[in-house]
Amino acid sequence: MTIILGIFEEGLIYAIMALGVYITYKILDFPDLSVDGTFPLGAALTASLIVKGISPILALPLSFLAGALAGCVTGLIHVKCRVRDLFSGIIVMTALYSINLRIAGMKANLPFLSQDTIFDNQWTRTALPPFIKPYIMVILLAVIVCICKLLLDWYLSTKSGYLLRAAGDNDVLVTSLAKDKGRVKIIGLAIANGFAALAGGVLSQKQAFFDISIGTGTMVFGLASVILGAQLFKRLGTLKTTTAVIAGAILYKACVALVISLRIVKAADLKLITAAILLLILVISDSVKRRGTRHAGA
Repeated sequence: MTIILGIFEEGLIYAIMALGVYITYKILDFPDLSVDGTFPLGAALTASLIVKGISPILALPLSFLAGALAGCVTGLIHVKCRVRDLFSGIIVMTALYSINLRIAGMKANLPFLSQDTIFDNQWTRTALPPFIKPYIMVILLAVIVCICKLLLDWYLSTKSGYLLRAAGDNDVLVTSLAKDKGRVKIIGLAIANGFAALAGGVLSQKQAFFDISIGTGTMVFGLASVILGAQLFKRLGTLKTTTAVIAGAILYKACVALVISLRIVKAADLKLITAAILLLILVISDSVKRRGTRHAGA
């Protein structure tokens, strides 16, 4: 049961970030590596605010805004400075390493074990029935993920959301509608990195500390979640893509946990496992696409 709860806890946290990667990878077709910097940005800001006595609940939307600001910088570098999308993300990711250290007080690790978090506070310690306490983290995470998903679904159904989809599929169409495609991209990158920073803030509250290396491999996890969810659940026409991405994140985390629990490799090889599973998913996904093309041609 402990392993299952751990899978859902980690999976739901990274599902928030995967929703952001879904925007950049699937909608905008933008290889945004800045999420590897905005994820720890949210964690660093959350840890710093909580240490200073700020409410852990307030720290989360502030983390989202900080990530959105970083996403805007990525977009501005790409749109206004005409730097290639990949390089724009790399520039911001690299700059955020130093910024994250400064936010954390020039500390590579910032614990706040004695401070209240959204998961461990006076309410969760005293007001909840004993049988709910072991599951409170999963319940709260599910609520946060559902809020993020519903807000993203709502936004994508608005006029601005439709323009965001068009910017990825056919940016000429956006221009023909007398809209600035560059501005649309910046908005999309802001939302995506906001989700990544929010996920980092939630993870830091779960662990009760910030670590500068917390964002390593974030993009890989997000890509794997999006591709896995999209491929496995695309035949279910009634299932929204955002729901499939969330399911993909949980399933991907389950795959990683399964490999570690079987002691095929050590826990220290987590990043190696993450990369290997993503490679396997990409190979299988490409093979399925080729088969579909052959059948369509026949």
